Amino acid sequence: MSWTEQEIQNLNKTLADKTPLEIAQWAVLNAKKPVVTTNFRPYEAAILNVSVGALKDIPVIWCDSGYNTPNTYKHAEEVIQQLGLNVKLYVPKQTTAHRDVVMGIPDIDDPKHKVFTEQVKLEPFKRAMADFTPDVWFTNLRKGQTALRDSLDILSLGKDGVLKVSPFYYYSDAELDVYLKENNLPNEFKYFDPTKVLENRECGLHTN
Repeated sequence: MSWTEQEIQNLNKTLADKTPLEIAQWAVLNAKKPVVTTNFRPYEAAILNVSVGALKDIPVIWCDSGYNTPNTYKHAEEVIQQLGLNVKLYVPKQTTAHRDVVMGIPDIDDPKHKVFTEQVKLEPFKRAMADFTPDVWFTNLRKGQTALRDSLDILSLGKDGVLKVSPFYYYSDAELDVYLKENNLPNEFKYFDPTKVLENRECGLHTN
């Protein structure tokens, strides 16, 4: 289904007072090929919980850069088991060990960092989206994370026409803490994204 910007604005007003699960359920009803993406960073269990709550076998695209902390990998396994996630794993075409020898993790000011980001995050993501061709993409974007994300809303339309759905867009960390506790969901803060380095820096997935 194609959406106009005006329709998106009107829907955001309608969905503003809905619960995250209600938002996810609405999105699934209006989707033909929904997916949810995750990197198992802090608070990801929340978006995964509402996504499977709305559609039990929804494809869960995990683009694993290969640089996650041991804590993140253990957390991922716990969440996958607890929620019965239908994980579709995508990894870079070059191994982490090989890249560490020829490039390592370049500094964000190094021209090689753009190549690094393309290899470990953007290329696997593009490959996944090409394979699944979703019309609805569940994300855990939230207001206050970056300047770009402050310009979005619960629903936002990508340049490719995919409808991004962020059920927790207006939630604070404190509100998410409550949500996780009420739903008996785990969390993990020892997380590292080598493509961002700085928390308020975009990595490129949401600029299209």
